[in-house]
Amino acid sequence: MHLPPRYAEPLPPAFYPPSAPQPFSRPDFGPDFSWGASAAAYQTEGAWQHQGKGPSIWDDFTRRKGVIRRNEHGRVATDFYHRYETDLDLARGLGLSDFRFSAAWSRVLPAGTGAVSRRGLDFYDRLVDACLARDLRPWLTLYHWDLPSALQARGGWANRDVVGWFADYAQLMGRCLGDRVAQWAVLNEPMVFVGAGHLLGIHAPGRRHLGAFLAAAHHATLAQAEGGRALRAVLPEAAQIGTTFSCSFLTPHRPGNSYDEAATRRADAVLNRFFVEPALGLGYPVAELPALRWLLERYQKPGDEQRMAFAFDFWGVQNYTREVVKFSPWLPLQWAALVSAKQRGVPHTDMGWEVYPESVYHMLKQFSAYPNAPKLLVTESGSAFPDVATGGRVHDEARRAYLQAAIGQVLRAQREGVNVGGYFAWSLTDNFEWAEGYGPRFGLIHVDYETQERIVKDSGRWYRDFLSGAPVGAKLGQSAALRQQ
Repeated sequence: MHLPPRYAEPLPPAFYPPSAPQPFSRPDFGPDFSWGASAAAYQTEGAWQHQGKGPSIWDDFTRRKGVIRRNEHGRVATDFYHRYETDLDLARGLGLSDFRFSAAWSRVLPAGTGAVSRRGLDFYDRLVDACLARDLRPWLTLYHWDLPSALQARGGWANRDVVGWFADYAQLMGRCLGDRVAQWAVLNEPMVFVGAGHLLGIHAPGRRHLGAFLAAAHHATLAQAEGGRALRAVLPEAAQIGTTFSCSFLTPHRPGNSYDEAATRRADAVLNRFFVEPALGLGYPVAELPALRWLLERYQKPGDEQRMAFAFDFWGVQNYTREVVKFSPWLPLQWAALVSAKQRGVPHTDMGWEVYPESVYHMLKQFSAYPNAPKLLVTESGSAFPDVATGGRVHDEARRAYLQAAIGQVLRAQREGVNVGGYFAWSLTDNFEWAEGYGPRFGLIHVDYETQERIVKDSGRWYRDFLSGAPVGAKLGQSAALRQQ
């Protein structure tokens, strides 16, 4: 397979560090390690108005011209709503033991609060039962970015009332599915949906306002904990309640430069610590970000710091790359800018992200270093590369090599004492990739969006073989597609 020139450049030495395990196999991770793949409602379900489903902020956002590449949308997506049994059969055929998915809030509560859609709940009833029938443990994420439009009209995440709205929704889902779903994630990557949606304006609801961002961030922090408490009140004692965090290993653009190193610390406080530390009862990282005092003065009420804390059973670590940081006087709050992989001349994926699977090792180490950190799971990890379906096959050697390297980095962390209990590839199938539309493909399974035909990619075949117990090759990092040697 011939890849574009940007994938043919030599990889940085840290791509496959000498300390990475080689070789390794599934049994090395232990018998209780969870192996799965992840998906999200808006990115896969389609059926956007089916049986009374209410609109979400992503239905609204994708109607705007020019905000999504090629003006694409998720109204059909991969039609998972109608094809979930086929996709679950494929997941089981890959040897997965676990499947992580999200519920669409407005499918269950079309107006966000009030009247419950029995038909919407029935879909998730059927989906959970179908997982269990295939010996796939369901991991249900309550919120993966698709706020009901009716709640956005009332201020959305910038309205403090969203904390109560979300807790009510969480408790409803717990009561209805808690007899069969034992693993729950409260939020998916809160820094992304509040930052990209309320500060940068590139995701729904498309706002660009520092005050809206800080309000939404504080309310999401409260909702993260209140959602956990709402679930705890109705779920069986054995249920596992967690939440997920986006994160990137950060390094200064000019090591030793005091401005870049300080900028890196500030960026770390925003990108990696902002939602983690309040959950531990540590409050916001104000020392590194003095501007947060404005948030505290304007939005935080007495007792909030205690309300932001919750003892999660696990954290989901969602990592794709590292970021290189430099000082910037033009970006308030963190006074830092990211130096893109293209600017640095290093290999990158279709998302523009540096090919750097060692980042997951560093983030597992960073999160595990907190006192009282719970068990960690890698709940998203993957890469988007160009795919071509030829003769019923997709030869995606670059993704296969990335998957192998990332899993090796998880084992490296585990062998160094990190309590990591699972790995979920992003994603099970190709899907709607938010502002990027249907261009970037992350899936282990290729989807033809015109015909909805599914093809298991070579990376999916490798994952299947690995999960069957086959050992990884004796030396990592010799992928011809990545190194072009």
